[in-house]
Amino acid sequence: MINFTTRKTFLVPSFELDVEERENLDKFLLFLEESGVSKFLTLKEDKELEKGGRPSYSRHNLFATILYGFTFNSSSLRDLESSCKYDLRYFYLMEQDRPGHTSFGDFINEVIVPNRREIFHLITSQIIKECELNIDDAFIDGSKFEADANKYKFVWKPTKYHENLSNKIRELLSEVGLSRSIPEKGIIDSKLIASKVSELSKLTKDNILLKKKYDLLREYLAKALDYEEKERICGPDRNSYYKTDHDATAMCLKQDYYSGLGSSMHAAYNTQLLVSKGIICTYYVSQSRNDIKDFIPVLEAFNREFGFYPKRVCADSGYGSLENYEFLNENKIENYVKYFTFAGNVSGKNPDPYYLEDDGTIICLNGNKGFEVKIENRHPKKVDGIFYKIEDCNDCGFKDYCKRYLKNKNEDFKIFEVSQRLTYFKQEAMSNLLSVKGIEMRVNRSSQIEGAFGVLKEDMHYTRLRRTTMENAETELMLTFLGYNLRKLFRHFEGKAKFTYWVAPENLKPEEKKKPSAKRLSNKVNKKKNKSINQQAKENYKYK
Repeated sequence: MINFTTRKTFLVPSFELDVEERENLDKFLLFLEESGVSKFLTLKEDKELEKGGRPSYSRHNLFATILYGFTFNSSSLRDLESSCKYDLRYFYLMEQDRPGHTSFGDFINEVIVPNRREIFHLITSQIIKECELNIDDAFIDGSKFEADANKYKFVWKPTKYHENLSNKIRELLSEVGLSRSIPEKGIIDSKLIASKVSELSKLTKDNILLKKKYDLLREYLAKALDYEEKERICGPDRNSYYKTDHDATAMCLKQDYYSGLGSSMHAAYNTQLLVSKGIICTYYVSQSRNDIKDFIPVLEAFNREFGFYPKRVCADSGYGSLENYEFLNENKIENYVKYFTFAGNVSGKNPDPYYLEDDGTIICLNGNKGFEVKIENRHPKKVDGIFYKIEDCNDCGFKDYCKRYLKNKNEDFKIFEVSQRLTYFKQEAMSNLLSVKGIEMRVNRSSQIEGAFGVLKEDMHYTRLRRTTMENAETELMLTFLGYNLRKLFRHFEGKAKFTYWVAPENLKPEEKKKPSAKRLSNKVNKKKNKSINQQAKENYKYK
């Protein structure tokens, strides 16, 4: 008996879009028209029509459909193809055309990839204009997105192996008397090795021993060429790459599906976002393993696109460096960037041992004043480092905490090495962050920039890239960030968008640092010291 079969013939009725849905799509298309992105689409379309033949799909329709797909979780090429067959909203945007995934892929590669930054800026600027947003306050943070590369096909930069190989070559050439013009240290260039191979080949006619040396030197040359190729792919600023995506770099991710501890290496790209009023204003994709060097590039990208810098910038302690602070100061941007010991200073649990006064002197935790000194045969290790000396330390309650890293703890003084510029910038950041505006900036940083990554990774389920190479990965990320912004635009069309974030009330007082307790700090240091002694005793016992 046949059960699973259709027995009726029926006509598929024509369904119409909901009125409200159609109005939103019409507003979206009008928005794209006003944004000015047509100049990148019309030029391409005109060139294709000159070739003759059957006209392709409308570039404007394809662009609108791709953006809509990235906005509402149809961001893969197969999903876009499927949506154009079964989703009325995509019927409407494509005017009932049904392009395949190859058509979408070709359009992205030919039109969006070369113009990705201009497209992102035009649409984002139009969103800011449409929603009447003020972007004076900016928030910066970064996250790593896993690349579309084989997890086990990574290559480490062979610097040490290359040095060892050069030493072997140096030793071999010395044995055969061809060590002239060879550098005494460092890596030997493959061109120089090849010239020595040529010289040695002329000496190996009847000498069996030299023939073996010649064959060995040729093997060394092949290895040197391999090492140079790997170093070329890595470049000067990173130490690894992946065979299936040369631009991807080995990084530790926060979520590790191997061990759950973030200890295994994964192919990834580092992405920085600058968010204001909940809108991603600009982005920066790099191969950096940490965020500190990407702070200035993302601000420069903002300036190139908008023509000005934000008035205030807030970021976490991963960006607190002298170079970044100086950049903010030079461009007159208010500094709300934390530094590494900010939390310890505010809570009093791990305070800095001194405070730098405006007159150039320092004040220690006990209130003693320190003055600049010069020490013979000792040079500062910090940038613009200056030595300060504070006396009368033996009777100080903070002695254990202040001298916890010194070998000689019985001296009645302590010498500090201070970088004045960095210390001033850190104290300026501390003052700004503890102010009423600083409290407002810190609260909004958590909700805006952290919230943006939360929506991208959890709500939009975007945790891993689908495209390889830096250029394509950046384009995919750009479209995803545009999708995030356009989600807010559609909420704005519906009258449900909220661009108002927490504002500090008028009666709010500035936060004050907690005064550190000498007794607690001393107990903390002694407890840690006793713990390390006991641990060492246990290890010695196990060893015996």
